[in-house]
Parts: sequence; structure tokens; C-alpha cells
Amino acid sequence: MITSGFSYVAIIVFFAGLVIFTEKNTNLKFFKYIPAIVVIYFGIMIMSSMGIWERAGEIKDYYKSIKHAILPAMIFLMLLKADLRQIVKLGPKMLIAFFSASITIGFGFVVTYWLFKNMYAPDAWKAFAALAGSWMGGTANMVAIQGALQISDSDMGYTLLIDSIDYAIWIMVLLALVPFSKIFDKFTKAESSTLNEVAKNLENENKKHRQNIEFSDMIMLTGTSLLVSALAWFFADLLPHTSFLSGTTWTVIIASTAGIILGMTKFGKLPGSNQVANVMLYSLVGLIASGAKFSELTEAPLYIFSGFVILAVHIVLMIIIAKIFKLDLFSCGIASLANIGGVASAPILAASYGESLIPIGVLMAMLGYIVGTGGGLLVGSILSIM
Repeated sequence: MITSGFSYVAIIVFFAGLVIFTEKNTNLKFFKYIPAIVVIYFGIMIMSSMGIWERAGEIKDYYKSIKHAILPAMIFLMLLKADLRQIVKLGPKMLIAFFSASITIGFGFVVTYWLFKNMYAPDAWKAFAALAGSWMGGTANMVAIQGALQISDSDMGYTLLIDSIDYAIWIMVLLALVPFSKIFDKFTKAESSTLNEVAKNLENENKKHRQNIEFSDMIMLTGTSLLVSALAWFFADLLPHTSFLSGTTWTVIIASTAGIILGMTKFGKLPGSNQVANVMLYSLVGLIASGAKFSELTEAPLYIFSGFVILAVHIVLMIIIAKIFKLDLFSCGIASLANIGGVASAPILAASYGESLIPIGVLMAMLGYIVGTGGGLLVGSILSIM
């Protein structure tokens, strides 16, 4: 059994790196169906279940210290690319589609929790809050909410199960619907002639900024993110705490605000922020998984089914909204996947409609990073009083 805190962290980060390296440098079809982040979570969960380490003593101290340091730093870096000025350029219909998707997903969580609340554990609302953060933004938002609400590592296993299985089926459905876009657009009487113009403007804007990553970018981004993390924790201790607004919650809010503000400056245009943030994100996912065991996942089928109910509510309401606002299938699909799938999948769906539309998918996903944490915490606060 491993008892050294350093060895424990080294194994987790190495395993995360090994999985990512394998995904990027092999042609394994396995990763088309099972995302790398899920492999990392459940791979480390297997190690934990086998008793390779125990979350106690020095290992527990390392876990708390590292998570404490890099959680706000990761959130800050993730939001640097979410330039609100560019997001506004998407136009009213795209923004209506995005926020409609966010609201209907949130409503799906409320309806589903109300239907099955007697079947869930008392604190299940926390796991659903984390999932709401992921389904309104991305994995980074989910991890942020896990820290803010102090969600147990075993409950996060349920969140990852729903997030991977239900999401995988949903993206397949959206891709399968692409050939039927004209039928849907005719049904909603949508006008989509401005999409290519918006995409072209966004692409031209992105070409103005340097893309190659240099060492100076990486060290500056890493140092700034860690400084923001330290300052966020410092100011969070000075703010009033409640049962819902804990010190961690305030830290997440402060780091998010700093990222959004600096994202509209030249600093936000430095290349490399996503790469540094992803190193932190995958390390955090591994750390969270290191405290969970398979023996604790006793209600997995119920949670997976609940995810499909959430999606069903989302689908029905989005069709109604699309009809009212005359939204096209592209806008609805990208808005949905920008919420549920994030930056890893929204551009893929956009590309299936046309390569020129990829920037819209990217920017919509970035908007998800902005609203995901707050949206998930809002859903959680509603579920907690039901």
C-alpha cells in the first residue's frame, strides 16, 4: 500500500497523462465511445477500490493541499478564452438558443428530482448540482461545484456515469439528426442565412491573435493562475459565509469573475491557457476519483435513467421554444451540445453542418464555461429545498 503523499500524487498524474497520451497518439476506437476523462476517473477508482492507497494521513493532506491550490487556478484559466465581447457577436437568435438550452436543462433537473426524490439518498441533490454544472458548461464546472458543495467522491462517481453514458447517446442522436435539418427548419420556419456571416466574422477575429504557444506564455499563465487562486482564497475568508456560500464557493466565484474580466483584455489572448487548465483539470479528476470505490455505486441504474429523463424534458421544451422563436436545428443542436458536451464536442457537431461554422461551436461552448458553475449552483439550491 502507498502511504507517501508524493507517490500518491505522482501515480495519479502519471496515469492521467498516460491515458491522454494514448488517446492522442493511437487510433484506438475505444476512445470514440469512452472519453479519456471517464477512463481516468474509473481507472483511478479501480486503484482505490483495490486498496493501493488509503485517503488518510499524509495522502489526505496532499489531496487537500493540491486541490485547494489548483481548483481556482483551473477555473480562472478556463474562462480566459470566454471573451464576452465576441459572444455578443453571435447574435440574438444564437444566444436565445443557448440560454433556452441552459434553462430547459435546469428545468429537466428539477422535474426529474421531483419525480424520483424519494428514491435518492438525502444528499443526492449535490451530485445532480455537479451534473447540472457539467451539462450547462463542462467538466471544469462540475469539478468546481464538487469543491464548492463538498460533494463526496463516491457521489461524483454517479455524476461521471450519467455524464458519460447519457451524453454519449445524446451526441450520437444530434449527429444523426443533421441530415434532417431542412425538415426541422421548415417546421419551425427558421431563417439561418446569417449563420455563415457570423462564423466568418468570428474566424477573422481569431486570426488576429497569435496561436503558437511559447514558454513565456506557459509560465506567465501558470504563475498568474496560482496567484489568482491564492488571492481568491484570501478574500473568500473575509466574506460572510452561510450554509450554501462556503469559503470554497466564494473562492470559485472570485476566480470565475477574475477569469471573465481578464478574458476581455490582451492577457486573455495569450495562447496556452486551455492547455495549462487541462493539466490541472485532469489532475483534479484523478484526485477526486482516488477517494471513491466501486462498492459505493449501488444506485447506478437509477441515476443513469434519471439522466435520460432530464434529456427528455430538455428535448420537448427545446422543440417548443424553437417553434416559438423560429430557431433552426443547427442553433438548437449546438446550443444543447455546448451545454451538455462543452468545447470537446460542440465544434464536432458544428463541423458536421459545415467547417465554417466551427467557431460558433467553440464560442458557444465557452459561454457554457461562464454560466455552468453559477447555473449548477442555482439548480443545486433549488433541489436542496425540494
